[in-house]
Amino acid sequence: MNDYERLLASLSHFEQQAGQKPLTLGEALDSLHGAAYALISLMLIIPLFQPVPLGPMTVLAGLTFSFLGWQMWRGRVSPALPRAMRELALSQETWRLIGQGCLKIVSFCHKFTKPRLYGLVEGRQGQRIGGMILMMAGALMAIPFGILPFNNTLPGLAILFFCLADMESDGLMTLIAFGWILVTILYFAAFFVALYFLGTEVLEVLKI
Repeated sequence: MNDYERLLASLSHFEQQAGQKPLTLGEALDSLHGAAYALISLMLIIPLFQPVPLGPMTVLAGLTFSFLGWQMWRGRVSPALPRAMRELALSQETWRLIGQGCLKIVSFCHKFTKPRLYGLVEGRQGQRIGGMILMMAGALMAIPFGILPFNNTLPGLAILFFCLADMESDGLMTLIAFGWILVTILYFAAFFVALYFLGTEVLEVLKI
């Protein structure tokens, strides 16, 4: 069973378990028995692909990804989640939506991903690069923008392409992940520049 099949089978199992009682992320993670960082990151990033800010949830998720990235950078084989994230309980409907989202994204992306540029994804160097992506994207996501659209989606795309890179040993996806980090930095910088020169006018526009 490859990573994609394992992920979808796990999500289907989680949905069934959540039908009996809400299933926490910690319980789900424990049942994965040391699954790769990419599987866990993909499972966590799907609910964040929304154009509107998610408030404290975005900050918590960003810190979680940074924590996962730090573990990956350090070379830890089996990732762990912070307590607050482990105790987050998700309903059966939420697990179903996560499963559907993963299926759609994986089915589409699988058409153009393939093993290449191995130096960016394999071995200790690939692990460090992947950890760097998670730490940078997580840190950007954790910046507490209360009203800025896409503040969770743009760094989330960097995490998504990291997942694809890791699952498919596709170094090109790693480069694209860094590209999304750069886009996110430029987007946030443009917001701060506009806020500096236009002040409250920018905030009024974002409220519309």
